[in-house]
Amino acid sequence: MKLSIPEQNPAVMGLAPITTNAATVGDYISMKNVMSATIIVSLTQAQAFASAITLHQATTVAAAGKKAIAKTVPIFANEDTAASDAVVRQTSAVSYTVAADATNKIVIFEVDAEKLDVDNSFDCLTVGIDASSEITNFASVTYILRKRYPSQTVITD
Repeated sequence: MKLSIPEQNPAVMGLAPITTNAATVGDYISMKNVMSATIIVSLTQAQAFASAITLHQATTVAAAGKKAIAKTVPIFANEDTAASDAVVRQTSAVSYTVAADATNKIVIFEVDAEKLDVDNSFDCLTVGIDASSEITNFASVTYILRKRYPSQTVITD
């Protein structure tokens, strides 16, 4: 059987390319019917800045009760995509700060649904990126999802 990534593990735009001149938060996704999410953050750092990327959870996709997640998750990073295509495992955490250099970067978070505070109804997830105060630095976010039920949406509660 041929694996179809778009059908089995759909990609959802979490944040269209945007400047990090101001702090930004991606769209929340509902993890109710998702086993895990791979969050891919792409950064274009035209000006050197140590951008901090943090995972947030909420009780709705409208960000009700927003708070940082408390359980650490696996993180991978490529701090210079022009020099290498290798992503390197980082220390598991709830946030990651990239090196302060002017390169294109990829940061990947692997988030299992049980890492959220589901006992208190936190089942929505997003990524926040701190302000770089540099209008020429950009970020985008894509979620790759492992859904329990393929027909279920993640952009509504």
